[in-house]
Amino acid sequence: MTSLRLIIIFLTVCGLAACSGSLSRSQEDVTAAPGAPGDSATWSNAEKIAIGTSYEAYDADGAFSSASATAPISKVWFSLGKDRVTEVMWGLIHEAQIREIRFLLVGPEGIVAPTRVETVIHPVDVVRAEGVQMPRAPETGFRLHFSELARTVLVSAFADPDRDTLIVRTVAERGLPAGYDLVAYIDPALANTGSGDRARVISGGLHAFEGNAHLFARLEAGAEPQVSVGFVGVSDGLANLAIGRMSKSYRDTGDQSGNVAGTMKIMSSEGGGDQRKAILSIGFGASFEAAKRNADATIASGPQQQYQKYVQQWGQYLGALSGLKTLAAAAEDGGHLAYMSALNLKIMEDKTHAGALIASLSNPWGETAPADQPQTGYKAVWPRDFFQVASAFLAMGDADTARAAYRYLPTVQVTADTPGNAGVSGWFLQKTHVDGEIEWVAIQQDQTAMPIMLGWQLWQQGVLSDEDMATSYDQMLKPAADFLVHGGRPSILWNTEFEARLGYTQQERWEEQEGYSPSTVAAVISGLVAAADLAVAFGDPADAQSYLAAADQLEANLEAWMFTTSGTLGDGEYFVRITQNQDPNDKAQLGDNNGRPGLPEDQILDGGVLELVRYGVRSWDAPSVLSTVLELDRPREDNLRVRYEFGDGVIGWRRYGNDGYGEDGERGTNYHEIGGGNTPGQRGRVWPFFSGERAHYEIARLNGMIAAHGSEHPDVAIVRSSIRQLIKSMEAFANDGLALPEQVWDGVGPNPFEYELGEGTNSATPLAWTHAEYIKLLRSAADQRVWDRYPIVAKRYSERSQTQPSD
Repeated sequence: MTSLRLIIIFLTVCGLAACSGSLSRSQEDVTAAPGAPGDSATWSNAEKIAIGTSYEAYDADGAFSSASATAPISKVWFSLGKDRVTEVMWGLIHEAQIREIRFLLVGPEGIVAPTRVETVIHPVDVVRAEGVQMPRAPETGFRLHFSELARTVLVSAFADPDRDTLIVRTVAERGLPAGYDLVAYIDPALANTGSGDRARVISGGLHAFEGNAHLFARLEAGAEPQVSVGFVGVSDGLANLAIGRMSKSYRDTGDQSGNVAGTMKIMSSEGGGDQRKAILSIGFGASFEAAKRNADATIASGPQQQYQKYVQQWGQYLGALSGLKTLAAAAEDGGHLAYMSALNLKIMEDKTHAGALIASLSNPWGETAPADQPQTGYKAVWPRDFFQVASAFLAMGDADTARAAYRYLPTVQVTADTPGNAGVSGWFLQKTHVDGEIEWVAIQQDQTAMPIMLGWQLWQQGVLSDEDMATSYDQMLKPAADFLVHGGRPSILWNTEFEARLGYTQQERWEEQEGYSPSTVAAVISGLVAAADLAVAFGDPADAQSYLAAADQLEANLEAWMFTTSGTLGDGEYFVRITQNQDPNDKAQLGDNNGRPGLPEDQILDGGVLELVRYGVRSWDAPSVLSTVLELDRPREDNLRVRYEFGDGVIGWRRYGNDGYGEDGERGTNYHEIGGGNTPGQRGRVWPFFSGERAHYEIARLNGMIAAHGSEHPDVAIVRSSIRQLIKSMEAFANDGLALPEQVWDGVGPNPFEYELGEGTNSATPLAWTHAEYIKLLRSAADQRVWDRYPIVAKRYSERSQTQPSD
């Protein structure tokens, strides 16, 4: 859609008769660009085909430092859209410095839109993509096809592993036609905002800056490039390029800051030459001198040598993952997505705060999200997503990152010393920056239980020693377990009225409703049982009994509090998504869901019941579980429907019926696009990781059936086939760059963005949780047991006989 809009603008600006001339030296060289502050700034489309950064090793203490084997540490991250480089971060992982870099082919009649864009893995080494190749480093690129000119331009990016520089390589594979130029359009977003920037042409390159954030962009070699700067939508050069010539060239945006951009001619056919390659080096730093020094040093050191080091270091990381080959063997695509998942998960770690794992390297629905104020989007820490990812690192054999992640967790736990805290402590913050800066402060009890679950898992696997765990239990996990049992009132920022109590959460895992939720309670029960096991091991038997008693109380009341026997859906018996009291049969009204009007609790289903089975709280064939799974899969009207089919056996599920976290299903607009707020027509779509959650349930079912009937029972083969199909489903949702999204287009409602069925939407791609779920699913399939199953939980609940005492 972006290319179409651009073509329309070009035709409007120049008409058919006025478009003549090629990009050449300006007729008028003006110093200060007019039009401040430019158009309103936004972020970029969140549907990325790839993300990247350099691999950096920990030092002996599990930190990133000058003592690391890969030092100096490069702190640059980037992402690629389908046809452009999108958000580039430098410093902390959420600190965006560039909104996008586009590559424009400009000829006598203006900008030529590509007829097709192709995603390419191994773009530096491969002239033509021969199917999907095994990833070995974050090195995906894209090829712009200009069919009418019989030309292609290949674009790829990587981070200099030794300094804070982004390297972008462009290759005109058959050269440029006579009279044509290739221009880079660079739109900075320095200091994590799209406004407030200034820019100038200096030292043969582009310098943009805001405060202590600076970038300097230059070419590898050759004549000084033609560069112009200006304000977006007014003097940024696009209108001039649309008519094929730069009538004015601006060397400075002046004293007033705003939304600025620069154009740089990086390749030309002038003089009859056959230039085919161009290297763009973009350095970052706290000053112009530092940014220029990085860009210049990257060129001096040889970009090809830095690329080889970039690939080699990532190859060493992948080669050290003890479980990766086993996971790849359990995949249905030959292991390609497993390798890319390992890369994507490691990319989404901050390099100042080791173990700080973010949710996604994107801003959801970014192209309509204002960028006038700093924001993290999904480039932040949620302990729930964090738990999924840390557990996935352990599943693929990266104990070091899993350990670093666990050691990071005190950064985001509420204590008496947390800034602004005057209330109860022990719980984990809803959302924070990677440095611990508080962003959201609602209490989500699963996010407090999951660090306990992770710690117990790491201790059981020998990743944490008894000494380490004893200290951690006393300082972090015991306060968390005490909070889950005793609750209390927070007092931090706006959150001063809620009274936390056992099992009753201020927000469930979708951060929207308060009450009793099966998925939240599954985590709380598992966390408390794990805490009790740790308490016994480290000399705290009284608290162990307290934790077990609380867990038993929740387990004994699961159905009484959360399972309706008089529901309005299907047979009327199922776990509801959430209930705000202990009566699931009273048809109480739920709150709105991202603008979508709330409905009675018994009309809303979600897959949270599967978490009870996953952790071991309920067996796969518990009657309450079976009846709920049946209802989840029933076809019904779209607003309440959860399960969707995409052809070729691909299956996916929405979060829950009446979900409003998505595009507007009536207008087809982005989330929050109309007036910057929620609309009643918003509709959440299918999330690919639910195919993994369902597959984990099927693995639990497989184990139960084999135990009961033996491996040769005919139903066992059916379940094995179902598991394979669900693995294929997750793989089918990956895009051409092997990035797994948060949400995919399910075919419901208007589709102005022309998404294909099953394609990731503009929500967030790649999502760390989705890649983590896929990794854990492959591990579970290879082991033929659920990776996240807690034996001590299952032994106490789902595996015990009716005659066994609970303690």
